[in-house]
Amino acid sequence: MTGNPIRSLRPRPFVPGITRARDDALACGTAQTRQLVNILCEDRPGPHSTIVLGGFVPDSTEQVFLLRRMLFRSGSVYYLNYSRRGFSLDLFCAQMDDLVEELTVLHGQRPVIFTVSFGGGLLVEWLRRSRAGHRRSDIAGAILVSPVACLGDVLDSAESKPTTLTARALKPYFGPPETLNNSVVERSQSIFSKMFSSGSQNRPALLGLMKADEIDHFLERVIVSIKGLDFAGASERVRALSQFLELAAWSAPAQTALTEVPTLILYAEMETTVLTRISPTRAALDRDLARLFPQGECRVVTGGASPVQHASLIFHHHQFLPHLAGFYKKLRTFKIKVAA
Repeated sequence: MTGNPIRSLRPRPFVPGITRARDDALACGTAQTRQLVNILCEDRPGPHSTIVLGGFVPDSTEQVFLLRRMLFRSGSVYYLNYSRRGFSLDLFCAQMDDLVEELTVLHGQRPVIFTVSFGGGLLVEWLRRSRAGHRRSDIAGAILVSPVACLGDVLDSAESKPTTLTARALKPYFGPPETLNNSVVERSQSIFSKMFSSGSQNRPALLGLMKADEIDHFLERVIVSIKGLDFAGASERVRALSQFLELAAWSAPAQTALTEVPTLILYAEMETTVLTRISPTRAALDRDLARLFPQGECRVVTGGASPVQHASLIFHHHQFLPHLAGFYKKLRTFKIKVAA
């Protein structure tokens, strides 16, 4: 990246021209305005815009920060940052319906959906609902980095005591309702902050792209996004996991594919710090990738001075970049072949 990358991050608020699905979701009373996803955009010319769906934390603007130069080569980038005051799966899917329709109908662009961790589960759920409702998910491609697409991916019900930090942070959200309080949220925020701070020890990976003071500023922004969640924002976002349908149920012979567009799935070499050893999503992809995603490819990202961790797009940017850049390059070729 050139210049000052911190100052160059200037996404503008996106004011949607199509809000039909969003308005219907709000009107029927299943969602509230406090749960609206905040959509930001950085405009660039190109054949494919990208919609970024981040993980639990931090915001999507931070999660793909170091990949923006590569993403801009294909077109505009739309960042979907989940509200810090709440989350509704129904409202999220409605906003996705509207945004994809707007990009395809008003702008003539089929977007790429770029997802990270929890965002991969959101994409799978959106695709599943589109199929179930016989609606066309008019996208050009999909990327799932370390997808968390069901509760079993991060919590093993057979374990009496969680064995990963992520499971320790999330399990209390699924206990008796009376035990879910602000202390649970504060504890999970502390755990996620410590996990991120641990990853930030890999500063050499960032020093080639950013100055030391820029790194400190950037990391501070990430911590603020984690600690800025209120009780409803954290609990509703986490508990949305329990609404995801496991991929195994969708990969039955009678089911159609989730999408026929080119799809890249990337796992890190060290997923066990977050994913369970029995991750149902990973098992389904290993077994039924061709049925779920006929144009799909699944890879493991390795290399570097330290092992590549779950969804580590910030601290292992150099390891993820060749896979992602290659996908976008092939996507342009794929489009030409289809047009021919």
